[in-house]
This record gives sequence, structure tokens and C-alpha cells, in this order.
Amino acid sequence: MADGTIYLYFKNKEDILISLFQEKMGSFIEKIEENIAGKQSAAEKLLLMITMHFQMLSNDRHLAIVTQLELRQSNKDLRLKINEVLKGYLKVVDNVLAEGKESGEFSSDLDIRLARQMIFGTMDETVTTWVMNDQKYDLTALARPVQKLLIEGCGKR
Repeated sequence: MADGTIYLYFKNKEDILISLFQEKMGSFIEKIEENIAGKQSAAEKLLLMITMHFQMLSNDRHLAIVTQLELRQSNKDLRLKINEVLKGYLKVVDNVLAEGKESGEFSSDLDIRLARQMIFGTMDETVTTWVMNDQKYDLTALARPVQKLLIEGCGKR
């Protein structure tokens, strides 16, 4: 394929990145929904989501670099498109939180929007740190400690 041929299908580099991100995220969301459907508790579902998130990116180093570094340095329009793609994933997180709240597993006064931001932000920062440290440790091994921190917080019971 000639260098310029790809631009018959995509407008520019950003369009390629968004298309790739949409495809990967769409597939990933489907896998998460399939896998968490068999879990009983919201905590189990959250652990599975974190584990799958970390596994996907640790198994595809290039995807991790693109999602954690390249897409962050993009222009505002591209970041808005990325946020639009992420909405499906964040909705899954919201559903798990709402389920945990309704079942009494999570606090009845849990702010789902804030909890979603904390969960996604924690996973995101954990992966970014792993990428920035040249993937020198097992990212997936951090899933359970991250889930525990998110559920139990820093407080003493």
C-alpha cells in the first residue's frame, strides 16, 4: 500500500486514531459486559473490570502508549471525540456502582458520578505510571490492590 493510500479512507492521523480507539473500546466494552454478567457482587464486577482494563493495556504495549500518551497530547476536538467514545465504558462503571448502591454493598449516599471519576482516574493514572516506567512491573497484578483501595479507601474500620 502506498503511503498516501490510507488517506483515501481516513481524513488525517487523528481520524485514524479515533477509528482505532472506537474499534478497540467497542470490543472491550462488549467483553466486559459479557464477563461481569456472570458475577454476583458489584465488588467482583469492579475487580473484573479493573483486571480486564489492566490486562488489555499490558497485553498491547503500543495501544497503552497511544491511549496514555499520544491521545493526551492531541487537540481539543480530538479529546472531545475520545470522551464521546469513553461514554459507553463509563456507563458500565456507573451501572456497577448503581447496582452496588441498590444492593447495599456500597453506601446508600455514594455519589456515582464522583465514584466513577475516582475509579476511572485511578485506573488511568495507574496505567500511565506503568507506561512511563517502561512497563517494568506486572500491571495486572495491581488490579486487586487497586480494587481494594477503591472499595475500602484509606480509612481504618
